[in-house]
Amino acid sequence: MAQWLLQTEQWLRQVEQWVRQQPAEQLYIAIAVVVVASTLLIILHSVNRSKANTIIIAGLSGSGKTILFYQLRDGSSHQGTVTSMEPNDGVFVLHSEVDKKDKTKPVRMVDVPGHSRLRPKLDEFLPQAAGLIFVVDALDFLPNVRVVAEYLYDILTKASIVKKKIPVLILCNKSDKVTAHSKEFIRKQLEKEIDKLRTSRTAISTADVTNEYTLGVPGELFSFSQCQNQVTVAEASGLTGEVSHVEQFIREHVKP
Repeated sequence: MAQWLLQTEQWLRQVEQWVRQQPAEQLYIAIAVVVVASTLLIILHSVNRSKANTIIIAGLSGSGKTILFYQLRDGSSHQGTVTSMEPNDGVFVLHSEVDKKDKTKPVRMVDVPGHSRLRPKLDEFLPQAAGLIFVVDALDFLPNVRVVAEYLYDILTKASIVKKKIPVLILCNKSDKVTAHSKEFIRKQLEKEIDKLRTSRTAISTADVTNEYTLGVPGELFSFSQCQNQVTVAEASGLTGEVSHVEQFIREHVKP
């Protein structure tokens, strides 16, 4: 350690000596180049963020993510599809907008597998994400409410989600079924479960160990309105093709 400090001190002296030997004009030019380069990097980062066109579909296995993906792409549920073990990744014009292809922007849709061991794949796509759709099985919700809330908690506390303020749509799928729970019921139950998780979990999250963010306001019951990013709740039915709220969410965040 002492040797490293000595080498650093010697290097700083050399830099200082070099600076003193340079004409003032050259130093001004060098400073201007650094400022311009830094400004360009900031602008490029901003442009790349504004051009984000990826919508991620996440949720537990069996919630209907893959059917939703095909419904948006082909206008068909592709009944008989099996649980995905690899992400479904495609760039396409939404099926409902095919007839006005010249006026719409293709969307990159990524359906991330819901198996617990495959969920880390989600992190690969977050840098390009313009929005995230979290699919919930409204028909079989109560038996899985704890697991659903844990996965959603992990997503909402990811540094990449919070820093970029990536909007999240909680999509209550299979809402066409008579026994499906309403979006209001699901929202309230998830808020209750996440409130419990806030008190039971430490500052270390299973989703993002080094960069976890806390949810909600200390001393208050948790509500999605307290999130730093936009979180909304809607209903859909991938099987019947009722995906208007999904398409609206996509077009709000991936402009034509």
